Amino acid sequence: MSNFFKHESAYIDDNCSIGNGTKIWHFSHIMSGCKIGENCNIGQNVVISPNVILGNNVKVQNNVSVYTGVVCEDGVFLGPSMVFTNVINPRSFIERKAEFRSTVIRKGATIGANATIVCGNEIGQYALVGAGSVVTKNVKPYALVMGNPAIQKGWVSEWGHRLEFDETGIALCPETNQKYLLKNGEVEKVLETENI
Repeated sequence: MSNFFKHESAYIDDNCSIGNGTKIWHFSHIMSGCKIGENCNIGQNVVISPNVILGNNVKVQNNVSVYTGVVCEDGVFLGPSMVFTNVINPRSFIERKAEFRSTVIRKGATIGANATIVCGNEIGQYALVGAGSVVTKNVKPYALVMGNPAIQKGWVSEWGHRLEFDETGIALCPETNQKYLLKNGEVEKVLETENI
């Protein structure tokens, strides 16, 4: 049995897996079949729909609904009141549960407050989606996107800082001095043993 915290006003359905060190706060509902990793923080008034998967160290801020079909890998941050969808053309009088589209948020990505992620898209690892943005297509790893619809405005490091690339395609994170390479429209972190 795992050791997690649940506020007395939160509700957890049967057949959920919740990792050690996870905290579930006021008025939140974890629905059947969810898998929530270790050391997650589920804010107040959050709904985690059936069969959602959250990795380790995921932070879900207040007033977020994570719908069936969403997968968040380790270290994902979901800002306050951000929105997921899972049906591309919803109608209240037509049941389309068989048409749920998967949405994947890769390791370390951040979704800003009040952003909307339209279903069927993938947010790349360590990407940053600005507050209030509406994501209608896939987002590359390390990309900074914002606006409605969201468009790419630059690149960020794993620590969330803007990257400024020189003429050779190299940028350094201003906080960690970690090196990044921009090549063919993609960014990757340069391992210390690699030569460029």
